[in-house]
Amino acid sequence: MTFVTRRTLLAMGAAGTLTAACGSGGKRDRIRVAIIGGGIVGASIAYHLAKLDAEVTVLERDEIATRASRGTFAWLNATWAKQPRHYHKLNQLGLAGWKELERDLAIPIKWGGSIEWFGQAKRQALLENQIAEQVEWGEPARMIRGDELQSLEPDVDFASTQSAAFSPNDGAVDPVLATRILLENAESLGAKIRTNRAVTGVRAGVDGADTDRSPTSVLQTVEGDIEVDAFVLATGADTDATKLLADIEIPQRSTPGVIVVTRPMKPVLNRILVAPGVHIHQRHDGRIVLGEQEGAPETEAHALRLAGRPNQFPNRNLAEQHASRILAIAQTYLPEIVAAEVEDVYIGWRPLPLDGHPVLGFSPTRKNAYLAISHSGVSLAPIIGRLVSQEIIDGISVEALAPYRPDRVFEDGNRY
Repeated sequence: MTFVTRRTLLAMGAAGTLTAACGSGGKRDRIRVAIIGGGIVGASIAYHLAKLDAEVTVLERDEIATRASRGTFAWLNATWAKQPRHYHKLNQLGLAGWKELERDLAIPIKWGGSIEWFGQAKRQALLENQIAEQVEWGEPARMIRGDELQSLEPDVDFASTQSAAFSPNDGAVDPVLATRILLENAESLGAKIRTNRAVTGVRAGVDGADTDRSPTSVLQTVEGDIEVDAFVLATGADTDATKLLADIEIPQRSTPGVIVVTRPMKPVLNRILVAPGVHIHQRHDGRIVLGEQEGAPETEAHALRLAGRPNQFPNRNLAEQHASRILAIAQTYLPEIVAAEVEDVYIGWRPLPLDGHPVLGFSPTRKNAYLAISHSGVSLAPIIGRLVSQEIIDGISVEALAPYRPDRVFEDGNRY
């Protein structure tokens, strides 16, 4: 990746101004940054900022990792869907970042790769071409068949396919646990973690034109105002937050997906299974995580039920019906799952900007507001944390993030 000097950071000079003023004004040596959102992306940014000696405050309106980060399948990957190549590369950097976090913070990650196939012959043929492209892009992915499939996953029924894509670099993580570990380490470095602290508005703080400091922002919260030099919106699928706090509309097509987590059971699955209709992986603790591939039916009844973007079903009976439906699909591939007991059923809302790519950068209309919104938030969390922190603290523009700025033209890119 390539960096430019702080004097050329962004056309409006947002972070460059912050860094220069806070570092040379003589009144404040540490930049004050608030992270709005206590999910996995916000946690990674908080940790990396704290490592760079920023004065960090995390503001979460509920509890830690209770929304998008809880309702995610948490598949760490850089597979065929990560298009084009610059986005694929960013995801490769994300996986490398997870290796570092696993080593440095002892975050438990289930590596071993993923096995993926489709039920339609035409789509399966396309997958073979996509895997060939992956190889060109540096992924050790390949198509595998027959005995090799069965040797990798002895308890899986592969009767519905003759071949599958094997991506050995992939892994899975418990996103709630990983978020907590990141924030605990950020806190050990001096960060303040504030839960049940909704941010209700923002107003201008110190006027940089009349002082030796850059302009600041005052975040208005339910428990008082907080003045900061910059703030990061790691608010996932919440489009209202970007309008209210960053004065910008980010077009999203966020969709719901049901996540089912079982109680711990004996080991039955070594890798991530991406089969027709369902995603499945088993954590180190024995819990099996299942994610549906199809979203909610496009009916008036479902639209009405989902209008408020709920994370819970209206009642336990309905939640159990959805869990049973997903488990029944999974059982066709993993017969041993018949013994599973459901522990949690959750509706996850995927943060998904219209073109399928992250939104990373300062708002063009509110200079202190940095947006960090990403559909592949779990895969990308480590690299987003590192690069966003560098942009804010060092006053640099990272070339790897150039395609993801919030002022770009958003075109519909239905890759998922």
